Amino acid sequence: MSSVRRLLSPRTAAAFCALGTSALLLTACAGAETTRADVAAAAPTSPSAGTGSPGVTTSPSVSPTGTATSSLTEDQAERKALVPQVEVAWDQAADTAVKEVSGGKLTEIELDSASGESPSATSASPGATASPAPAPSKGAPVWVAKVAASDGTVREVDIDAVTGKVFHSEADADQSADDKSEIADRLSQADQTAEQAAKAATDKTDGTVTAVKLDENDDQKLIWSVDVVTTDNWNKTTYEVDASNGEILREHVDRD
Repeated sequence: MSSVRRLLSPRTAAAFCALGTSALLLTACAGAETTRADVAAAAPTSPSAGTGSPGVTTSPSVSPTGTATSSLTEDQAERKALVPQVEVAWDQAADTAVKEVSGGKLTEIELDSASGESPSATSASPGATASPAPAPSKGAPVWVAKVAASDGTVREVDIDAVTGKVFHSEADADQSADDKSEIADRLSQADQTAEQAAKAATDKTDGTVTAVKLDENDDQKLIWSVDVVTTDNWNKTTYEVDASNGEILREHVDRD
């Protein structure tokens, strides 16, 4: 008996194809799900950004003690620009200023920056420099000193803080008789010198003296006010030193 090969009808073939395709799809989907599950199980767990989990830093903050110039205040930046230029210390400048007035005594000295303008004509004074040096350029450091004669008459003496030369010297034309008397009284009552007061201040704070002034504090006590600038942070510390015994009465740190 001869075997006869029958061909499948179109409808039957389509049915078989549909069944085969469905089986393949089911197998593929199952494989995909298994792969995803395996990947999820193998992947390490990591916290989401911004969750603030303990011990996790999302973005390091800038240290508040950073030394960037932008972190300095305006006054600190001015001190940083001015103080390093100084080559003549306050006491050297004070000695020079005192020589401008016969029998004179220092009442005040302060570090400042030159305006760049030509000073007015220097008025004559016994012991004054005959021909003052040229004025420093704008922004250069200068010492502005005030020296009083025995009768209390005050003379302003400006000194180049780089060369130590006097470039301007002029009497205070606005002083009244009472002003002169007050200055003379203060000088006679001050047992401590400006140098002693400055040493008391720098013994407490190691830095650069930028101002010394004979004055009265809020309690009407005669003091030497001393400013000391520290070059590690450019802060200014002001000391009130008792002009009679050298005791430090008050200390104020200016961080502005």
